[in-house]
Amino acid sequence: MGLLWQLIVGGVIGWLAGNIMKRDIPGGVIGNIIAGLLGSTIGGYLFKDFGPIIGGMAVVPSLLGAIILIFVVSFLLKRKG
Repeated sequence: MGLLWQLIVGGVIGWLAGNIMKRDIPGGVIGNIIAGLLGSTIGGYLFKDFGPIIGGMAVVPSLLGAIILIFVVSFLLKRKG
């Protein structure tokens, strides 16, 4: 059940980060989940764990990490073509 919660929370975090950045994440729902999970990892390394923890993820660092990830990915995609 923990994996299911991580996927749901990761998808919501990726979706929120995409809305905050006003950029579409490639891959739709799967892209949102991946952005949320990778963002959680990035945010955990950079900002540690603070704020509420849902599904094993600290929400605030995960959201910040997902925003950073979306910024970098959109920058690379624009530069590529």
